[in-house]
Amino acid sequence: MRTLVALLMSLGIALPALAAERSIDKEVLINADVEQAWHSWTTREGITGFFAPDAEIDARVGGAFHIFIDPLAEPGAKGADEMRFMALQRPKMLSFDWNAPPSQPEIRAQRTFVVVRLEPVDATHTKVSIHHTGWGDGPAWDKTYAYFDKAWGVVLGNLQQRYEKGPKDWTEWLKQLEQYHKAAPAK
Repeated sequence: MRTLVALLMSLGIALPALAAERSIDKEVLINADVEQAWHSWTTREGITGFFAPDAEIDARVGGAFHIFIDPLAEPGAKGADEMRFMALQRPKMLSFDWNAPPSQPEIRAQRTFVVVRLEPVDATHTKVSIHHTGWGDGPAWDKTYAYFDKAWGVVLGNLQQRYEKGPKDWTEWLKQLEQYHKAAPAK
């Protein structure tokens, strides 16, 4: 095989490039300076202002990045339980590992990786970009990919709204969760 590749290259025949790894890439412009954007991703107050009703955040490499979409659920089923910061380069980049929702247990045991980049556009606006990678192959992974392709758009939309209308009010969401948990059969 190496001989064939070398022969084709010596003849000037271009070889097809390998396909890039599958990723989700989204971005949004927010009405906030880069420090405000950084605060949104690296503090509990920031996360609850747009991402989820509760969180445990310890903004250091290896520190907690636990996002509780359902803070009323049992430990391990609250959302992005047990995630951690992988890298922080204040105020321009942070990364964390990520898992699938509890409804997708076969993929939840795995981890993917998210990089968030913050780029000041001017003194009062920041471009926020998300790059989510580390996807496996197969139908279950495809389902998880489709879920997050939609979910990251919602998250970034919520971040944008946070700086246009104020922090997200989770009252109705929490009421719905209470009803859901009351109606769920006991285990």
